[in-house]
Amino acid sequence: MTPAGESAVFLCGPRAGGNSDTAGLAFAGALAAAAAPVRVVKLREQRLEPCRGCGACAGPGNRCPLDRDGDAAEALFDLIEAAPVVAFAAPIYFYHVPALFKAFIDRAQRRYAARLAAAPRAAPPAALAAHVLLVAGRQRGEKLFDGALLTLKYFLWPLSRELAAPCLLRGMDAPGDLAADAAALADVAALGRAAARAAYGR
Repeated sequence: MTPAGESAVFLCGPRAGGNSDTAGLAFAGALAAAAAPVRVVKLREQRLEPCRGCGACAGPGNRCPLDRDGDAAEALFDLIEAAPVVAFAAPIYFYHVPALFKAFIDRAQRRYAARLAAAPRAAPPAALAAHVLLVAGRQRGEKLFDGALLTLKYFLWPLSRELAAPCLLRGMDAPGDLAADAAALADVAALGRAAARAAYGR
């Protein structure tokens, strides 16, 4: 069970110690420095079965056959819904998030189906902000982050979250590029401090 008031920062890259990890940990560090309790979730260490497109979640009860002992998806969705601050740090691969993050996103289809089924009968809860830190190796590309941001918008909708202004980092390709950029790290930490103030008043 998630302790009351615990925020969550998701590290969504497949490479330990990569630039997106650096961004997520800088954000989490800023929360912790503001005395905000924070849990860091490394998606690469979670057991997440990929969606099979079976359609069962559109049926009565909106159940998913993959929701069984050992699968982390539902517990992580609960964490996203409950946390005062949520952030996702991910690299950009081929203009989108990496496979392990997309697999997690696809598992939210059950939550999406459940919210659609409930929409005519109940007003959804007010959406809280979700922070996104996207790290790209490329310096250029007008639409470099567009696909990921659009997907994240609709992933977060059934979880009663909406995108805050994203942190979009370009030209961070080799390991250590972000760690060596003091100005970019300061910007990420400033976002974390602002999120702590908004959620915890500190």
